[in-house]
Amino acid sequence: MISKNMLRIGAVFLMLFSGVPANADRGAFDMDRWDEIMANVRNRAAAQNISDATIKATLRNPAFIPSIVRSDKNQSEFKLTLDRYLARTVSAARIANGKKMRAKYPTMLSRVENRFGVPPHVILAFWGLESNYGEHKAAHNLRDAFLTLMYDGRRETFFGNQLLALMKIADDNGLDITQIRGSWAGAMGHFQFIPTTLAAYGVDGNGDGHIDIIGSVGDAMFSAGNYLNKLGWNQNERIVRAVIVPADFDASLLKGDVKKDLSQWAAMGVMLPDGGALPNSAMVAGLVADAAEIEAANAPVESGIAPVESDMDTDVAPRPVIHAYLTYPNFYRIKKWNNSNWYAIAVATLADELKQP
Repeated sequence: MISKNMLRIGAVFLMLFSGVPANADRGAFDMDRWDEIMANVRNRAAAQNISDATIKATLRNPAFIPSIVRSDKNQSEFKLTLDRYLARTVSAARIANGKKMRAKYPTMLSRVENRFGVPPHVILAFWGLESNYGEHKAAHNLRDAFLTLMYDGRRETFFGNQLLALMKIADDNGLDITQIRGSWAGAMGHFQFIPTTLAAYGVDGNGDGHIDIIGSVGDAMFSAGNYLNKLGWNQNERIVRAVIVPADFDASLLKGDVKKDLSQWAAMGVMLPDGGALPNSAMVAGLVADAAEIEAANAPVESGIAPVESDMDTDVAPRPVIHAYLTYPNFYRIKKWNNSNWYAIAVATLADELKQP
């Protein structure tokens, strides 16, 4: 077992050479706390029948990474308008690469659809947004990331559970835990699963008896399909529908949390983008719009902000409208994957672009 003095030297070395003084934020590095975390991990892992080999590998020469603490403490709310967000996430290059991946993995995508009821264009859309079809390679050692975040203490229980799940995954699949890499917050693989999600929904897609969502595209696709299936994905329903609403529409109804059937929305002035009527359906949906567009549509003309206008009626002066999306049940299933309206709309938009005629 590595000595306490060796750990102390290693921890201070990491802090000094990462540009963070040893007394940053929490004060001097607390070796007693670090040792308590190690002991807690060892005891919990043994209680869950994780092998001694995996426990020893997890606790052998762990590193405290100050840059991960900084990332956790400095998560800024970087907000984009919906248009700018979609321009970044649903780019021409991402659409083109998605079509290439569909041509490269037709059999695997069909197998996922047949087993889990999730169409290829939906799997591809998640894959494209999460890792740019596997191009994005995470660099952080997840064992060290989780131990560092446990020490930091903001969400010690959560990250402790992630580390234990990762240890069990490594144990069950013959993986070296010290070689598993992901984001600083613990997401890994083609679809950026955290360990507890992988433990719950991971599937062996290539039939080798192991689940490896980092090295195997088949395992990653099958696991994503299983997760969406368990979330209730309905392949017969669309995700969103583009619509317009009057500029003076009640903004409190445009956040996606109020659900009405289409006839009710239609009675309130919701229309198709060309001014046509919504389908006559009892289908229930929410309604989402960009707050920036709402402000622009209602801004005084003298402010210099031009209102969004509808060209649906050429016989009268154009009326300002707000572009919005009706959001169907699949939209809210996406939000259980990533709780962001913009992300769900991006998945829907990219999926539509990747749908074959």
